[in-house]
Amino acid sequence: MTANGFAMNVAAIEAAGNAGMQALRAGDFATAIAKFQSIVEAGAADTAVWLALSMAYQAAGDRQAEVSSVTHILDQDPDNIRANLIKADALRALGHRRAAMGFYAHLEVLVPDTQGLPPQIAAELNRARQTHAQLKQGLSDYLQAELEKAGFHAARSSRRFSDSLDILTGRKQRYVPTPRAYFFPELPAIEFYDRARFAWLDQVEAATEDMVSELMPILEEGTHFGPYIEVEAEKSAHFVGSGTKDAVSSVEDWTAAYLIRDGKRQSPLAERCPKTLAALDGVPLEAIEGRAPFVLFSKLTPGAWIAPHTGFLNSRLVCHLPLLVPDGCWFRVGNQVRLWERGKAWVFDDTIEHEARNQGTGTRVVLIFNIWHPDLTEEERHLVAALLAAVESFEPVA
Repeated sequence: MTANGFAMNVAAIEAAGNAGMQALRAGDFATAIAKFQSIVEAGAADTAVWLALSMAYQAAGDRQAEVSSVTHILDQDPDNIRANLIKADALRALGHRRAAMGFYAHLEVLVPDTQGLPPQIAAELNRARQTHAQLKQGLSDYLQAELEKAGFHAARSSRRFSDSLDILTGRKQRYVPTPRAYFFPELPAIEFYDRARFAWLDQVEAATEDMVSELMPILEEGTHFGPYIEVEAEKSAHFVGSGTKDAVSSVEDWTAAYLIRDGKRQSPLAERCPKTLAALDGVPLEAIEGRAPFVLFSKLTPGAWIAPHTGFLNSRLVCHLPLLVPDGCWFRVGNQVRLWERGKAWVFDDTIEHEARNQGTGTRVVLIFNIWHPDLTEEERHLVAALLAAVESFEPVA
């Protein structure tokens, strides 16, 4: 029963819908609204009716009623593309810019690429993207001006606060550690660590030329580098599937020569690189029985790309010391992109998404080794090592 005390049959609903569309096309918006509302009051409104009613309210200039109408659709179908677009546009027209941005952003998630869509739909969605970009820029400009009044200066103020501002305004993404095998709670999410925390880096960097002198004969022989294998991959299969098929442009592009692997020195290469290993004396290398430390030369050929990926354990950090670095080599962790410089090491969290590319014409080689996370206590390191060693030694009962 309707509010007027009678039920609409299917024929009456169809007739009201047709009459409403005819009135809408004729510019008689009041009649169109009345016809569509009669279907709503009969409890027979579907998505098409709510969309038509929202269009009628828009044409009549009642944007608030337009929002209310289209919200009925989104309550049942939050991913309805047309409804999200209508609500975003209506909220913007009402001056609710922040709310509108949320719906424009959701549209971009729903339809990340407009190629291949019918031209009219693609044009509408591309227009929505442009509108969203303008709103984000407007918000960014406004916040920047307000913060400058409060004393903010991008070059001098807190880097962490600057990053938070960039994430809020969409200039950067939010990256968090996502280890594929083992997660240790309450460790910070830092892309590249401040080198001042690692006094031993100076000692490692000072040995760069010695390392290169040991590396070059090995590199020239061409028989010691094999396809790079993330040591934890097969060891962590019981936690998470971890295939590396698509991790690099070609398995021949990313290769490694191990000096220490699974905690064991690798002969004969380890004996041929005494100065390299001596430079790591005093470094808090990750130590787990049957698993770590490992120390290796990592080679990336010209044109090679290591696709975005994350590491296995956030209880450790990864160190890179660049030894051979042609122009055009870069490395990204989260939002930060850096160029390798020969003899300039860095420490990063590899459980934050990262990637590498050699766009130069020569071979890139870096020394890679892992260290315990500096925020773990001695007890925590001991227990983590015992835990992961136990995982390694576990075998199901036959």
